[in-house]
Amino acid sequence: MCMTAKLAAARGKSIAWWLGWLLLLVPAAVTAHEVQPSVASLSLEDGRARLDLRLNAEALLAGIDLDGVTDTDETAGSDTYDALRMLPPEEITARLRAAWEGLAPGMAVTTEDGRAVPMRIDAIEASEIGDASLARPTRVLLDGALPEGTLAVRFHWGDGQGPLALRHVGVEGGYAGYLAGGETSPPIPLAGGAAQSGWSVFADYIPVGFAHILPMGLDHILFVLGLFFLTPRMRPLLWQISAFTAAHTVTLALGALGWVAIRPEIIEPLIAASIVFVAVENLLSDHLSRLRPVVVFVFGLLHGLGFASVLGEFGLPEGRFVPALLGFNLGVEFGQVTVVALAWLAVGAWFGRKPWYRARIAMPASVLIGLIGLYWVLERTVL
Repeated sequence: MCMTAKLAAARGKSIAWWLGWLLLLVPAAVTAHEVQPSVASLSLEDGRARLDLRLNAEALLAGIDLDGVTDTDETAGSDTYDALRMLPPEEITARLRAAWEGLAPGMAVTTEDGRAVPMRIDAIEASEIGDASLARPTRVLLDGALPEGTLAVRFHWGDGQGPLALRHVGVEGGYAGYLAGGETSPPIPLAGGAAQSGWSVFADYIPVGFAHILPMGLDHILFVLGLFFLTPRMRPLLWQISAFTAAHTVTLALGALGWVAIRPEIIEPLIAASIVFVAVENLLSDHLSRLRPVVVFVFGLLHGLGFASVLGEFGLPEGRFVPALLGFNLGVEFGQVTVVALAWLAVGAWFGRKPWYRARIAMPASVLIGLIGLYWVLERTVL
């Protein structure tokens, strides 16, 4: 056998070996049960505190610690969570009411001087079962009488309950901020006026945007990695990242303003399809074509609408739309740059110029990325 044939055979065995173990990883990568932050609207009017909470009831009932967790499959209570996730809404409602005494301290309202405001359940609205791989939001309405003379309150969010977006609604300059598990809000005056400064909002939304990439944005991470694996050299990579950034910045702003609105059922499959496209192109080409930045720009428009959908769920503080939007977008960019930097340090810096880089690293990685993207396309359309 000639040397060329031997090299080709060795390369084929190498690719087959990589594909073998990569295929074993696909089921673990595509069965994610992603965790979403909770959202709360607080009303302080007519001597009463009213709290409208949207949360993951199954995670609370399963006793899962959501602090720092992005996927319930990573936790010890994942089996219990999955079982609860398949219960009908009325059963979730009954179990949440039965467990309320133990859960109430994690959603506590107190006056500024430390007096408790007992909150009772006014209503619970659990969503239908739907896609079991996605978190099912449950709406919990709480109500309590404020002690006489109350001028301001604090809200405590319990340990292990993950991040919470808290808004004081119905007043001018109402408080808007994020609480991690175990944190307590600053004093929230009943009359409002606790709105953060523009710089403070800008700073607060940077980690929100970053977290939407790392660790929560697996689909966006895979897309960026798809760009990286075509070539780990910085110059062509920066062309692609710049096109992607410019595009998603435009649609993020338009979507957040409400000028462009496309249903997630349409956007999410298209985002998954963009991952497949980039992965397949990596397999068919070993260099950056002139059309690649254009294609990346078009897909960046789709990803921007996905970011806008997430930002819309959290809500933007009234009067601080621009700094919140800029902070979120900057956080997204930091997340993307971090993904590229980590990939370069792990792979590009050591193996990017090796003659076997494409066969042993770029192609197997692109196959894995493409398979996951294809699964998501099917899951989000027909499965």
